[in-house]
Amino acid sequence: MAACAKGLPKCLFSLTLSRNPRLRNQRFVSTSRCRRAPAHGSEEPPKFSPPPKPVIIDKTQTAASLRKFLSPEFIPPRQRTNAIKFAIERKDMIHRRKVLHIPEFYVGSIMAVTMADPNASGKINRFVGICIQRGGKGLGATFVLRNIINNQGVEICYEIYSPRIQQIDVLKLEKRLDDNLMYLRDALSEYSTVDPEMRPGPFSPTGEVTVNKIRVRMRPKPWSKRWERPKFNIKGIRFDLALTPEQMEHAQKWAQPWLQYDMLREYDTSNLEEQIFNEVQQEMSK
Repeated sequence: MAACAKGLPKCLFSLTLSRNPRLRNQRFVSTSRCRRAPAHGSEEPPKFSPPPKPVIIDKTQTAASLRKFLSPEFIPPRQRTNAIKFAIERKDMIHRRKVLHIPEFYVGSIMAVTMADPNASGKINRFVGICIQRGGKGLGATFVLRNIINNQGVEICYEIYSPRIQQIDVLKLEKRLDDNLMYLRDALSEYSTVDPEMRPGPFSPTGEVTVNKIRVRMRPKPWSKRWERPKFNIKGIRFDLALTPEQMEHAQKWAQPWLQYDMLREYDTSNLEEQIFNEVQQEMSK
């Protein structure tokens, strides 16, 4: 009698399902979450946007341990005639740096520059190369990138504070033995070739910057300049593979050994650099 009472609800449920055909196709058990049907004329659901990338902050590095770097264009030349002019330019340079991130780089670093194309509206150009020269002061500071493309040397001179520059990336941060690498024009092409698809490598914001002590091999003469002469003081060229001992001895005739005793040739800018560095850091933190 008790067994019949337990099976009675199941019999009634099957009888009801057989009589009502609309219930046959219904889904009684659902594992999905119940959602309200969108009202007529309502807006479409928002598109999925991925969460922002996490920012990893190394709290073990203090501000004192970070490498101090002041871009050389902030230091006015010795023969300046109007200090107010350079002070006003520093304000404009700092304002531009708040809009565009200008990273730390040196002659010998491999960089990528993204620039707006002045001849095509809405188009941009990206060039990857090795920095072979930095020059100019203030807002007129420039740097030159060189690369070998289709067996042809290509050089582009950029103005650091140009409004057409959209992004500056340092792919490999390093120094060279010389502060000017214009002699790469006369060197073998392998020393100027950079992969356009090169990705940025890691570098530490602390400690000293790595110095690449590579010495390049030159093509046979003639060269664009007489790099073997002492006035250039080149350390990154294998002269022993390009010149004979007689040619090197002949180049020493243009040596000027008395210049090392000229105390007025250069002036100490350590105090001026510290003052400008503090000014730049204070303005950038605002």
